[in-house]
Amino acid sequence: MTADVAVSLSVLAGIVALSDATRRLLSRALADTGLSVYAVELVSTFQLCCCTHELKLLSEVGGIEPRLALTFTYLASVIHGLTFSGAIGNPSGALEHAYHAKFSGGCALRRIACQFAAAAAARAAVPVIWGIGLSGLHMRHKLLGYRCISPIHAPLHKAAAVELACAFAVQTAITHTRSVEEKYRVHMVAAVIATVVYAVPLQWTLLPGVLPCLLARPAAGYDEFSAAV
Repeated sequence: MTADVAVSLSVLAGIVALSDATRRLLSRALADTGLSVYAVELVSTFQLCCCTHELKLLSEVGGIEPRLALTFTYLASVIHGLTFSGAIGNPSGALEHAYHAKFSGGCALRRIACQFAAAAAARAAVPVIWGIGLSGLHMRHKLLGYRCISPIHAPLHKAAAVELACAFAVQTAITHTRSVEEKYRVHMVAAVIATVVYAVPLQWTLLPGVLPCLLARPAAGYDEFSAAV
């Protein structure tokens, strides 16, 4: 298990490093075109979804300890916050920015389109990574046909209500810390996310967010309707 965790952490580090290099390259190349924000949104959401799939694999299939899962939740949240370079990575966040007139509705829709395209690309990319067989966990997952275990361990209506409450708590933290310096703010938001995940062991779906869950491969006992709800 230690070797599997080490390999997964290396995969996560590689994804973040590659995404960061791509973000910087595209930002410079598209600086004068007005398209750089969409390129950053695309790459950042791809990073988020790929990392989420790997973390979900560790948690649901690898069965890592809850303390370790919480640590990874916190660290991943911090890393995403520090590297996103203005990307949102969440449809509801884009709509909120449009509602507050921080950018136009058209810009929000284009960002959302980038987010879904990135999520679909991540869904296609992670099986390729797992198929290489870098760890025993990846090999086992490949042999199982990349099937996962349902993260919902409660009635659907209860799980949906809890997920909504968790999302509200995190979004409230994000909204009310906008005046805090970014290098401190990311830790505050990550701490809220980790706290909510710890306080609500009903389901470990807060970190993945909407996009990876909607576009994830179906899990046993977890159909598309359940994911959408």
